[in-house]
Order: sequence, then C-alpha cells, then structure tokens
Amino acid sequence: MKFITVRDLRTSPAQIWKQLPQEQEMVITNNGKPIALLTPLSDIDLEDNLSAVRRARAIIAVSKMQRISSQENTALLSQEEINREIFDTRREIGS
Repeated sequence: MKFITVRDLRTSPAQIWKQLPQEQEMVITNNGKPIALLTPLSDIDLEDNLSAVRRARAIIAVSKMQRISSQENTALLSQEEINREIFDTRREIGS
C-alpha cells in the first residue's frame, strides 16, 4: 500500500491518477497521519464498492462497541438493563 501526502496530491495529481490502477489503494496523509483512502472506481462497481465500505465501517463500529463494553464490564447486562439504557438514551436525545 502506498502512502501519499496531501501535498503530493495537490502538486502531482496526474502522476497519482496514473499509478492508482496498479496500486489499487493509496493512503492520503496529512502531517504524517492517515486521513483518507484513495481507491479506483468505475461506474460498473461503484455501488458494490460503496456497499463494501459501509459494511466495513459497520463491522469496525460494532467491534469498537464490543471492546468498550468488555472494558467497562457492560457485556454482562441483562436484556432489561439494555432496553432501559436504550430508552433512557433515546429520551435524552429526544428521539
């Protein structure tokens, strides 16, 4: 996987677009920190790629919630306690 800076993207975009099909993925960094993933797309596979990215984000979010739950010992809540937490949170945010 190739890493490119925001500056690289700004100063030599043609070179990056030329390399992208063979690299398949490039991580864009700003001040040494990753901020975006650049990947080639086409009209044919756009929806499939977007769907895959959304699924991956959901999996990451669930894993993070499970890790936090385990660290905070909330993994042992009963279904009634879970429902109470959901109810209270929805009430607080006005849903």
